[in-house]
Amino acid sequence: MLNISKNNIKDTVDLSVYKSGAQIFNKNYYKVFNKFLIAIAVIGVIILFLPWTQNITGNGQVTTLKLHQRPQTIQSQIPGRIEEWYVQEGDFVKKGDTILRISEIKSEYFDDKLVERTNEQIVAKSSSATAYQGKVQALNRQVAALINEQKLKFEQAENKLIQSQLKAKSDSIDLEAAKTNLTIARRQFERTETLKNEGLKAVKDVEEKRLKLQETEAKLISQENKYLASKNEILNARIQLSTIGATYADKISKAQSDMFTAQSSGFDAQAQVTKLENDYTNYKIRNSLLYITAPQSGYINKAITGGIGITFKEGEELVGIMPSQYELAIETFVRPIDLPLLHKGEKVRVQFDGWPAIVFSGWPNVSYGTYGAKIVAIENFISLNGKYRVLLAPDETDHKWPEAIRIGSGAKTIALLEDVPIWFEMWRQINSFPPNYYQPAENKSAEKK
Repeated sequence: MLNISKNNIKDTVDLSVYKSGAQIFNKNYYKVFNKFLIAIAVIGVIILFLPWTQNITGNGQVTTLKLHQRPQTIQSQIPGRIEEWYVQEGDFVKKGDTILRISEIKSEYFDDKLVERTNEQIVAKSSSATAYQGKVQALNRQVAALINEQKLKFEQAENKLIQSQLKAKSDSIDLEAAKTNLTIARRQFERTETLKNEGLKAVKDVEEKRLKLQETEAKLISQENKYLASKNEILNARIQLSTIGATYADKISKAQSDMFTAQSSGFDAQAQVTKLENDYTNYKIRNSLLYITAPQSGYINKAITGGIGITFKEGEELVGIMPSQYELAIETFVRPIDLPLLHKGEKVRVQFDGWPAIVFSGWPNVSYGTYGAKIVAIENFISLNGKYRVLLAPDETDHKWPEAIRIGSGAKTIALLEDVPIWFEMWRQINSFPPNYYQPAENKSAEKK
């Protein structure tokens, strides 16, 4: 019966008195299923109290631990034109091996003998600088000779001045003697003339005294002339001293001026030599830059600028190279809210793309296919994707990372935090709360101390 009608038959007839009715209505349905549900509920309650490891997940990629081991491009320091390739993509090159040869595209470097001719200019300018140095030394000797000659001339003129002064002094004494003689001669003449008038002397005696008086007057005049000439010689000696000082000062100044001019020219020549030596070194190094060499041993990944005859600018990428020796690492990115929970040296689980794995993020010990890592660096400035970059290195105490992993492949990371009950983690997830503020054991012990 479909039991569609509102008039139930069980109200009028007791079906349980029948054998078939007793078997149907008295049977306990879903007994096993109910036991199953009860068991599931008990297990669920037990699971809620199991420990769960809080974690921070992130996506990243495989890179290298050291900066010089990462893939790089090779550039040219000078602009040029590609002339010849010596490698192919995929070739292994050692450090210093030639990758390609280029040629100059600037007209000032077209000369093949530019280095040799610059060296010749250096030799010529060096000789010029040496000649100027010799001229400076010669002028120094000339200045020293002029100074010595001036000193001797001064001594000579001073001696002549002293002689003139002594002669003037002698002439002055002779002049005074002549004046005394004149006075005596005049008295003798006057006395003789008086005696003649008295008749005691002859006229002849008077004439002799007059002649002697005149001679004495002449000697006085001559002595005065000599004395004036001596004074004039003193003035001439002093003038000669001044003339010697002025003359030799002019000669010495001219020689010193020539010496300074020669020194200036020598310094200018030396500066030109230095500039030419700098140009010589630059040209020599520039010639060596015409061959692009490998900065380290590795594999040629890709020729970014291929072909022959193609020109390029300085700093333009020409070819990519992957170092042959490297230490793997992982760069992963975490949200800013999770950054305070991460610390250097903490453990992280890693799942590589393409590697089979069974992951239980809260139970890292039962996960399969994950590898151990530790945090070695945390970026202090946010990246362009709005997250912070964290660098991971292999954990030496865990399984070794697969050798087939290549740089650039993807990876998922799980940073392990504190252990909490599952019910607490579910409650945290439902309320969108962040994980518990986590600090390493060392930091906690330091705070307790």
